[in-house]
Parts: sequence; C-alpha cells; structure tokens
Amino acid sequence: MAAIKKQETGISVKEICREMGISEPTFFNWKAKYGGMEASDVKKMKDMEAELSQYKKIVAELTFENRAMKNFIEKKL
Repeated sequence: MAAIKKQETGISVKEICREMGISEPTFFNWKAKYGGMEASDVKKMKDMEAELSQYKKIVAELTFENRAMKNFIEKKL
C-alpha cells in the first residue's frame, strides 16, 4: 500500500522500486491487486484469503479420509 501511495503522490516507479528493493513487475502486480483499496480493505481481503485457505485444507483432509475409507470398504468386500 505504501508503494502505491507514493506513486500516487508523483514519485517515479523506478525510484520507489529501488527504495523498497522490489522489481517493477512486482510493483505493477501489487498495483493491479491492491490499487484503489484502503488499508482496511486489504486487511479484510487477507483475512478472507487466510480463512479460505483453512477451508481448502479442511476439504482436502476430508476428501483424503473419504477416499481412504472407500478403498478400505472396497477391499473388505
């Protein structure tokens, strides 16, 4: 967010990238992802991404268990 705010104030992208130690493509990726957002919006988005990651992990674990049980039942029959 700080890099995008600096660019909005008129500082060149090259200078911002050199100062922050990032590449220009990284800056433009950030701008595409976070441009127009406020800090609170970014925090909410990161929280939601973390929650989604937890749900994906739960689904993967349940899918694994389900397949293991199906394989066990098939071997029993």
